[in-house]
Amino acid sequence: MKKVITYGTYDLLHEGHINLLRRAKALGDYLIVGVTNDSFDRERGKLNVRNNVLERVEAVKSTGFVDKVIIEDYVGQKIDDVLKYDVDIFAIGSDWEGKFDYLKEFCEVVYLPRTEGVSSTMLRAESEVMVNIGVVGCGRIAKRFIPEAAKVDAVRINAIYDSSREAAEAIAPNPNLICDSYEELVGKVDAVYIATPHLAHYHQAKYALQQGRHVLCETPMVLRKDEAEELFALAKERNLVLLEANKTAYCPAFNHLITLIKSGLIGDVVGIDASESKLWGDDKLKRELDPEQAGGSLYEMGSYPMLPILKLLGTNHLNINLYSRRNSNGVDVYTRGIIRYHNALASFQLGLGVKTEGNLVISGTKGYAYVPSPWWKTDYFELRYEDQNQNKKYFYKWDEPGLRYEIQEFVSCIINHRSTSARLTPAESIAMADIMQQFGENKNLFEI
Repeated sequence: MKKVITYGTYDLLHEGHINLLRRAKALGDYLIVGVTNDSFDRERGKLNVRNNVLERVEAVKSTGFVDKVIIEDYVGQKIDDVLKYDVDIFAIGSDWEGKFDYLKEFCEVVYLPRTEGVSSTMLRAESEVMVNIGVVGCGRIAKRFIPEAAKVDAVRINAIYDSSREAAEAIAPNPNLICDSYEELVGKVDAVYIATPHLAHYHQAKYALQQGRHVLCETPMVLRKDEAEELFALAKERNLVLLEANKTAYCPAFNHLITLIKSGLIGDVVGIDASESKLWGDDKLKRELDPEQAGGSLYEMGSYPMLPILKLLGTNHLNINLYSRRNSNGVDVYTRGIIRYHNALASFQLGLGVKTEGNLVISGTKGYAYVPSPWWKTDYFELRYEDQNQNKKYFYKWDEPGLRYEIQEFVSCIINHRSTSARLTPAESIAMADIMQQFGENKNLFEI
């Protein structure tokens, strides 16, 4: 039996894809198709893929030419797959002429003629839906958000608002974008990006959803479980997208890490330890240390170390104990959380004015994952084992400040009518808000 393998993104499956698959199938008896996963596409700079990997896999299967579909996860996988599946022919479109000649050492390489006049890029351009986004809150994050949005197709910053007009003027690329009120901004846009202080998020997100606008809200989205549940229920009722803007959740390397661990490469996860800290200094004028603006280490940074814990161990924990040290203003400058599950234990520690090693360690029954600081900007991690010869290192590209990944996911959800994202689900956001609420109500909270 002659085996043929080919690869592609297969976004917006079109006649050109179908013709190529037909020609590849005709070269042998058994056709394997590698479909690039979402993280790998983003790592290679493809930020504007419309269909997610599951949708693209189903589209490829529906052609009827494919005998086996695999997922392409990493650079160098093609050689591994050719050897693993005992492939005779590697086939790819002629627009890649010469790029895969290195595979001739392992199998025959065939460059197939492509169908002229059609491509996914062209189809995206022809059917482009522009999403007009309004930015509310013009601090440090919003200043980064605006240039990052320019990296993603189908996005236009259409309005800007801050209670301080001076702050809005400082980041507005065009003064005509500045609105005099939040209500005016919401009325001009399709979607709202909320980057205001934490305590304003709930009311601003609720108003935008009530007005039929999609919402991308900075993390932490809200500080109470009931508020998170209400907002997600409202978004679902109105068929709107509501995402929490936790940049780590949408980063390619982090998602690959989660996928590898869920596939069992380190066995069953029995422990997770995640840390993050910053030395801001004890300056009560800073928002991050202002008790009137929900300052402190947990509210400011807690959603990041909670993310891998909730992604890998789930939202149904048995109990959480929290330990905090507060400054003279009553704000926690250090908080440690211990989360107990049926078969696992997780901990996180956070510091604002207290410094700790900001790494992530995930312990399993076969090995462990190590992500060095700053792990929340993952561009490198290791899977380590008792036999060090089995250790494997993974390297990725991180595009600072990383906001483009969450913007792309948000816009992709809107365009493809996906109300939620698997990268950070409503249940996970609600669980984060629940922990924030426990802290705010001093439940199982111990002062140190």
